[in-house]
Amino acid sequence: MDAKLEALATAYGVATRYENFQRRDTEVAPASVIGVLGLLGVDASTPAAVETALAGVKRTDGLPGTIVLREGQRRDLPAPAELTLEDGTTRTVDALEDLPLGWHRLGETITVVVVPVELPKPPDTWGWMLQLYALHSADSWGMGDLGDLRSFVEQCGDAGLILLNPLHAITPVPPVPASPYSPSSRRFANPMYLRITDTVEFRRAAGSVQNRILALKPVKTDLIDYTAVWEAKLAALELLWPLAEPVDLDADPGLTDFARFCALAEEHGPDWHKWPAELRRPDAPAVQAYHSDRIAFHAWIQHLVEQQLDAARESAAGMPVGIVHDLAVGIDPAGADGWLLQDSLAPGVRAGAPPDAFNQLGQDWGLAAWRPDTLIETGYAAYRDMLRRIFRHAGGLRVDHVAGLWRLWWVPPGLGAAEGTYVHYDPEAMLGILALEAKRAGAVVIGEDLGTVLPEMTDTLERMNMLGSSVLWFTRDWDTGEFRPSADYRRNALASISTHDLPTAAGFLAGEQVKVRAELGQLAGTVEQEWATWRADKAALLALLRAEGLLASDEPADVVLAMHEFLARTPCRLVTASLYDVLLESRQPNLPGTFDEYPNWRIPLRDDLSQVTTDPLFRKVAEILGKRNPETAETPGKGIAG
Repeated sequence: MDAKLEALATAYGVATRYENFQRRDTEVAPASVIGVLGLLGVDASTPAAVETALAGVKRTDGLPGTIVLREGQRRDLPAPAELTLEDGTTRTVDALEDLPLGWHRLGETITVVVVPVELPKPPDTWGWMLQLYALHSADSWGMGDLGDLRSFVEQCGDAGLILLNPLHAITPVPPVPASPYSPSSRRFANPMYLRITDTVEFRRAAGSVQNRILALKPVKTDLIDYTAVWEAKLAALELLWPLAEPVDLDADPGLTDFARFCALAEEHGPDWHKWPAELRRPDAPAVQAYHSDRIAFHAWIQHLVEQQLDAARESAAGMPVGIVHDLAVGIDPAGADGWLLQDSLAPGVRAGAPPDAFNQLGQDWGLAAWRPDTLIETGYAAYRDMLRRIFRHAGGLRVDHVAGLWRLWWVPPGLGAAEGTYVHYDPEAMLGILALEAKRAGAVVIGEDLGTVLPEMTDTLERMNMLGSSVLWFTRDWDTGEFRPSADYRRNALASISTHDLPTAAGFLAGEQVKVRAELGQLAGTVEQEWATWRADKAALLALLRAEGLLASDEPADVVLAMHEFLARTPCRLVTASLYDVLLESRQPNLPGTFDEYPNWRIPLRDDLSQVTTDPLFRKVAEILGKRNPETAETPGKGIAG
């Protein structure tokens, strides 16, 4: 790569090389670097443009827009300045020291954030990984809802946590996308999870109205039909709207802005890029002048979801951790946050991930990404607001692809998923602010640190008492391919057999992931090579379980029990079991790299809620994990990957 292009990329935090999932140094193609620089507003298309851009690189001798300090840390200032603390008190200072945790302001424009050095150590407990949409009961409408969640909490044994899929907001316009990881907004909640019959308004309604609403319940289908579910619930909510209390649109301006987007989307379509030009910015005069009863309607819907999220959290109040929410990596650029936060996002970027063992062609999630420079300039306000709204209802937060708080894989327009490169963020700010808001909420943090993750990332999570993720499929010696014994798992981690993007236990044992990916053309090598790799992996896993004295037979149910016995032996602070695994479902919830070719996020559990919690394998796994004592496990050596 040209040295000047490399220097320009470095100045803007764009990687020109990286270490891949096999720990091999990989050089990024110049076209990828040029494309990503363009997404940051930097023209590097010609040698002359690179020269010009290099000459214009900002050299900030003064203070940045945001200063992040760990608690107890000191920073000298170039000149005395007025400091306004979070509580409103002011003082003139020549150094930043002895400041309380929180958000402060230096002068008129600089944000000072004082963050915890670490979080309290999470408790030792176990729980269930729950794709809530997949749960269903006689009372839910075509997919799992927050009423089902409360029922599950009451029936799930002595579990200490329930880890959910993201419950982020959709754009409430059909067709409704299935993926919970491509939300319209991460700051608000998905109304599809409402239990209509649990609302105050439904109980207040006349019998004739209740009967009309109950008649709207969609017919159960083999695959979840999100659009049909939303249309039924929307019709029910419109019948209940006249019974709602007045909505104060001044109480929460952020919510009102989101509700205004929803109302505009109903009129002009779900993609704001295609709206009339005068409506494409939330601060435009035409937008500010827009008035509709639908703004209050959508704000009211969010209030209903908030009430049911609160009820779900209260139902889990006796658990050591409680309800753990999931933070998606990014948002749909066409959605609400793409419109409302467009000045903080890089227009045209498609966030994803480079190739790894299970996703050999790389991943293009099509998600918008924060601009690191804008986050600094704006005091990370949008990031802070997002975290605060989620932590209102969460005893914990799982951060999907936590490496994205250090660096995120950006795919430029016109290039494939494997042809992107990393853009770097400030981890002191991203991790520190996450820790600050988690500590204030009394919540634990779990980072999904799988795939291409640098040792410094895992080490930082460890230092801050944020848990990593130790997944059975990935916890191995990659030089030999051998699975690591249970005693070698990390202490500060959440252990599981799989994730929503990986094969289920039964699916892995049957080779389902090879069969499906071969049929869909998702393999980088030959089908024969992939089957050979699967046979070797399966044999290695069974050998591991036999070596630990856990395997009674090779029958799938016995192997799945042995896998959970294995997890119970690990020293990990948290251990989780998936309903897909204990019900022997062979299909994984999501197959990365596919859209309509595979029923991603649409596969319901085969049994309803009452059958799930009485299933013999469910009860046996709950008993196994309930008896675990992680403190008796041997402490693993430092630096072992998970």
